[in-house]
Amino acid sequence: MAIAENYEDVLKGKYPAKAHAKKVAEWIIEKGGDKNGTIYLEAQKLKLNEDNDGEAPFRQRRYFFYLSGCELPDSYLVYEIATEKLTLFIPPVEPDEVIWSGLPMSPEEAKAKYDIDECLTTKDVNSHLASQSESAQSTIYAIPEQVSDHVTFISYKEKEFKQLKTAIEYCRVTKTDYEIALIRKANVISTAAHEAVMKAASKAQNECELEAVFLKACVERNAKNQAYHSIVAAGEHAATLHYVNNAAPISDQNLLLLDAGCEVDCYASDITRTFPVKGKFTTESLAIYKIVLDMQHQCINALKAGVVWDHVHELAHKIAIKGLLDLGILKGDAEELFNKRISVAFFPHGLGHYLGMDTHDSGGDPNYADKDIMFRYLRKRGTLPEHSVITVEPGIYFCKFIIEPYLKDEEKKKYIDEGVLEKYWSVGGVRIEDNVLVTKDGHENLTPTVKEIDDVTQLIISGQ
Repeated sequence: MAIAENYEDVLKGKYPAKAHAKKVAEWIIEKGGDKNGTIYLEAQKLKLNEDNDGEAPFRQRRYFFYLSGCELPDSYLVYEIATEKLTLFIPPVEPDEVIWSGLPMSPEEAKAKYDIDECLTTKDVNSHLASQSESAQSTIYAIPEQVSDHVTFISYKEKEFKQLKTAIEYCRVTKTDYEIALIRKANVISTAAHEAVMKAASKAQNECELEAVFLKACVERNAKNQAYHSIVAAGEHAATLHYVNNAAPISDQNLLLLDAGCEVDCYASDITRTFPVKGKFTTESLAIYKIVLDMQHQCINALKAGVVWDHVHELAHKIAIKGLLDLGILKGDAEELFNKRISVAFFPHGLGHYLGMDTHDSGGDPNYADKDIMFRYLRKRGTLPEHSVITVEPGIYFCKFIIEPYLKDEEKKKYIDEGVLEKYWSVGGVRIEDNVLVTKDGHENLTPTVKEIDDVTQLIISGQ
């Protein structure tokens, strides 16, 4: 059976906060940290919008959530490394707030819900910290910009504000079964939303209508938060990688690119599909779609623990070059085109990124100063470990802003046939993106959204 395939059964348990805390502590100790130290983290605070009394949208701090599984704002967390004791501090009852919002979660309820050893109120945090540090004379580990002014570490021998954030970021790379279950669930919900959009596409008049279809499908499945702002790009708008205007007419456009994903309990999905809004590809759009689909199939098949992601990214470019040569858009020798980085004009972004609590998740070690333009925007560099989750999102785009400088460059323009290229500007862009779990000997695709040509066209036609 696939890992966390029965995700609903896995999610009946508790988020593995203590296992995460222990993992982070072990990372710190391996780097020479204090085995008698204490980890301190704070939740995000409730904030008001500027100049009015309305609450700003709340997004839990991921560092805090990783060691707590707690979605409550204005809370604190203490983990004692030596005893492996995890204590959560939640806001006390405020009578004025109860009038408006009802009774908050009690410490007893929190202890039953979360994977913790003890739950106190936030009024107890300083006395608790003092009692721990006085006996141990140890090190407190915290994130400096995430410590409230009233919280004091005066009794600790050492205050370490650099290691904790880095430790959590690297520990987040490899996922537990529970985390994989959350990502699976987010993918299942987002798949339902993507397929609802495909069915509605032929009757829609505007990009914003289809954005609304996607959001509705997520919310009615109790996924009320999106992992990122949806990209709903018709025709040439799809040539803009992060197009978010989502308000243009689509009635006479052939392709629509939908890059959208919900989150479930702070864990993201990130799915892209490109499809003909009326259910029938043009000759040009079908040709590009086939190349991108081949890029994705081959790159996913190359995945297993220990594979070098940079090499998979190179593979995607080589497949793109072959496909564009076959169409006559590119001309010349494939190896020379690769070495000259000509394919970057059509595939300018990285093949993918880690996925987890953030859409562009931590631990990827990107190098945005890389002088090699093929790798500058690759958000993950190096090997992929077992139980990491990576997006595989190849694309081919016809963006005039990016391609026209190549056409004006005396050295580069000889590799591009402008006459053939002219037929493809209207395609805009094609991207196909899945979320893939890396396993010891291979991979598991967590994204069940349809993408094969016949499946996509039949689904669209079924909604007409």
